[in-house]
Amino acid sequence: MSSNELETFLKQYPSYKKTEALDKLRKTDYFRLDAGEHVYLDYTGGGIYAESQIQKHHKLLNENVYGNPHSSNPTSLAATELVEGTREYILKFFNADPNEYLAIFTSNASSALKLVGESYPFPNGRYLLTFDNHNSVNGIREFAHARGAEVTYIPVMLPEMRVDASQLDLELARPSKNGYNLFAYPAQSNFSSVKHPLEWIEKAHTHGWDVLLDAAAYVPTNKLDLSKVKPDFVPISFYKIFGYPTGLGALIARKSALSKLHRPWFAGGTITVASVQGDKYYLADGAPAFEDGTLDYLNIPAIEIGLKHIESIGYDSISERVRTLTGWLLQNLTAMKHSNGEPLVRLFGPATSEGRGGAVTVNFYDKNGKAFDHRFIESEANKVNISLRTGCFCNPGAGEVALGISRVELDVCFTSPDHKDKMSIDDFRLCIDGKSSGAVRISVGMVTNFNDVQAFLTFARGLLS
Repeated sequence: MSSNELETFLKQYPSYKKTEALDKLRKTDYFRLDAGEHVYLDYTGGGIYAESQIQKHHKLLNENVYGNPHSSNPTSLAATELVEGTREYILKFFNADPNEYLAIFTSNASSALKLVGESYPFPNGRYLLTFDNHNSVNGIREFAHARGAEVTYIPVMLPEMRVDASQLDLELARPSKNGYNLFAYPAQSNFSSVKHPLEWIEKAHTHGWDVLLDAAAYVPTNKLDLSKVKPDFVPISFYKIFGYPTGLGALIARKSALSKLHRPWFAGGTITVASVQGDKYYLADGAPAFEDGTLDYLNIPAIEIGLKHIESIGYDSISERVRTLTGWLLQNLTAMKHSNGEPLVRLFGPATSEGRGGAVTVNFYDKNGKAFDHRFIESEANKVNISLRTGCFCNPGAGEVALGISRVELDVCFTSPDHKDKMSIDDFRLCIDGKSSGAVRISVGMVTNFNDVQAFLTFARGLLS
């Protein structure tokens, strides 16, 4: 890295200097990144945990004895206190009124979404969602289909991959009059990193829709204030915010919306009374009705530790770092051209850092305009210890639009007798006539620094000819 490049960057993004505390933090709490010479650019895939988080959690476990919370013995009560304290802290972190919202522990955002899907009263209703959604949001449509609900997708438009607002308004204005209506969309796309308007929440409420806001990709770098916007269901995965622990998420739900849900089964921990001979059960009130079996009570306290860690840094600093580095990455990567003037990359999503997050999704092309296989790009990045992600990122709707895969091609592919019961990714590539089935996602995050971005830009220049 030349000092001239850094000087140019700082002239264009002087606010980056306000985030210098993150560089100091990286040297202490995240020192293993530089010690291992890692260039980590997969923050949308998962956050990096701090050394201090591990130490605090280890100290808690090392100095106390905790038992299964489903009892009233001393160790059980100690665990219950920590679990309920963490539950309260989650609501506090998101500025959610505990009289209006509650936090349900899940294993991740996907399991939080499944809770909504399996329990929502879909008969005679509608499920409205955007093309740009994670597969765990898409998967809810199977519950909707099975119960006779109408399922509608709203397209996203190239080149920025933002939603067709006029069509969204049209669909929101015609909810089912004979059933319940659920509208689902991501606060931030995990494919294009587009930030979709939070104002849609109130607009949908005005027309009588319940709103599911997928916040998994949004909250690692943006403050979600549930006193200002009031979605009915908010799934999150904590490891995406602060790296540790994995295997824990939450469904933050409005109590009024939660009362509409009817679970299709019961389990240990979810009931007050269940009888074998009487063939009857009674669900518990509130969050416990949705928390199957024994909670991960030893790891749940690490959530509060992680949330406090983020608070000590501040979202303003995190957001500004991501904004400035993303702007520099976009500007330099999209300017790269082969010797004959052919651009090196094609970008999927906004070309500036405004109205988007820190994930930059592209495909790479040679000087003849032929796409490099995204798997080749990943394998080459691996050789220089750059961690990025390739594929469709569990977001097929956005991927199909970005990669120009048509409905006709998909219909032909999926109705082939050979593909009645199963299909491999190689089968799919043949179906779409050799088109790219994925892209390359470079995502910056909380402790990304200028050197990381420069390392990737140097790697990208090595693909020029």
